[in-house]
Amino acid sequence: MAPRLSRSFFKRPTLAVARELLGARLVRLEAGGRRLSGWIVEAEAYVGSEDLGCHARAGRTARNASMWGPPGHAYVYFTYGMHWCLNVVTEAEGFPAAVLIRALLPAEGQATMVRRRGGTRAGRRDPTGGPAKLAQALGLDRRFDGHDLCAPQARLFLERGRRIPDSDVTTGPRVGLNNVPEPWRSLARRFLLRPEAQARLPGP
Repeated sequence: MAPRLSRSFFKRPTLAVARELLGARLVRLEAGGRRLSGWIVEAEAYVGSEDLGCHARAGRTARNASMWGPPGHAYVYFTYGMHWCLNVVTEAEGFPAAVLIRALLPAEGQATMVRRRGGTRAGRRDPTGGPAKLAQALGLDRRFDGHDLCAPQARLFLERGRRIPDSDVTTGPRVGLNNVPEPWRSLARRFLLRPEAQARLPGP
């Protein structure tokens, strides 16, 4: 097992954290210490209340309060009346910013992930290839909102992974911001590991 990412990793500019999360491993501990994990291959940065693509644009609410909390905590929200999504809080406490974990490459516990995704052909082929998919596969929901990812007893945390060269990364606009005005809709705040680089990561 690799060292866990410390709070100082997350207490930095959100764009830097999002980029450097590529290749890190997200780990969910279940009963008996069983590990479910995956390599982060896609992430998006959301930075402050001026970012009109960010939930913080509406001010602090019960739903998004975790974004204002200490760095290295989880911000988990419900969307479209059916999906949970996982973010990691960044920067200084009191400044609302977070990175949405958009996709993982399974590393441990893939059979459990597929079962949670319903055991369908699509679930077997790509159990964690989207923010809602990975939350379902790892069993994440509102109970993890505000979870301290850096605490020694954390049930959800991140481990240091492979160093990813810039040549293996593409950037582009964030997904699903069709109704967000410019320039926020088109900002290159989405970071994606190229398919050929994903193929070089250790499999399950």
